[in-house]
Amino acid sequence: MRPITNNSTAALPLPTERQTPDMTTDSSVHTTADRQHASGTLGAALAVAFCAIPLVAAIGGIAYSLPDTPKAQRAAAEKAAQAAKQAQTAQAVLQPAAYSVPDARAIPDSKMGEWIQRGEAIFLRTPENAKGFSGNSLNCVNCHLDAGRLKNAAPMWGAYPLYPAYRKKTDHVDTFAERVRGCFMYSMNGKAPDDGHDILVAVEAYAYWMAQKAPLGEKLPGAGFQKLSQAEVAPTFEAGQKVYAAKCALCHGDSGQGQKKDGVTVFPALWGKDSYNWGAGMHEIDKAASFIKSNMPYGLHNDLSDQEAWEVATFINSFERPQDPRFNGDIARTREVFHNSPNSLYGVEVNGRLLGKGV
Repeated sequence: MRPITNNSTAALPLPTERQTPDMTTDSSVHTTADRQHASGTLGAALAVAFCAIPLVAAIGGIAYSLPDTPKAQRAAAEKAAQAAKQAQTAQAVLQPAAYSVPDARAIPDSKMGEWIQRGEAIFLRTPENAKGFSGNSLNCVNCHLDAGRLKNAAPMWGAYPLYPAYRKKTDHVDTFAERVRGCFMYSMNGKAPDDGHDILVAVEAYAYWMAQKAPLGEKLPGAGFQKLSQAEVAPTFEAGQKVYAAKCALCHGDSGQGQKKDGVTVFPALWGKDSYNWGAGMHEIDKAASFIKSNMPYGLHNDLSDQEAWEVATFINSFERPQDPRFNGDIARTREVFHNSPNSLYGVEVNGRLLGKGV
């Protein structure tokens, strides 16, 4: 079939004038040639029309299939917004909201409130209010910041709901009271109160009050310490020493001795005889780095890089401190049983000194 071009209409007769038919002329007077010419013209017109049918149909189909662009865009946007809302709802279900910690002024004026207040007093000034059980000048609040309220600083509202729990350290299912006893033994380098002792009851009452609306058995966001990924470069004593001098010594002292005001420890000793002993969790470099990253320098949370936190934690725990209460008379054997971890420097030689002899 010959393609249709812009001048294809030349095949059709284009009258130059309007002809007025002769009403008196009979159609039978047309010649044979006239009839043949008319027949050919009609055939060409029918052929053109027939060929045009698929083209018209195709154009019509395309026009019909084209979307109403603004309407389609609105529909797509509404669908995307609905999907995003569903995703947010699902995420909210999977990730519990931050726990709302009760205000200290909300402690009830009751007999129970008296025990809660006593627990708070022990928490804030441990040597003064837990005499006979604290072996250094540290207070609970020196590690559990903001009176045990601050997230990522082992808050009480995050710890209490997780007990009883099996602990690898004790190879035992510990109650919350037993966990507190461990703090007195290791972090306070003191003596653990007996089960049921008023000291334990008061501290547990305080922790219970703070966590009373928290779900049991669920680790809430901000509980414990925020775990760090492994250091990109192996931390060294020398690198940690530089971080300590620049970011830590102002508060904790050049020799890690800490600071006191009116006999109360404000900034705790980080090594030496007045610090936590070799059995405390903070002597483990990974735990110390996690705590430091989230909370130090004090008041400038997350000021250090992850690498700096690893380095200064290594530096701090490269000095001698009080002996582990579980010491069995042999440093190597004690390390094998209780400190067999790359995060513990107990029984490791640092700068020519074997750590673990105690002070």
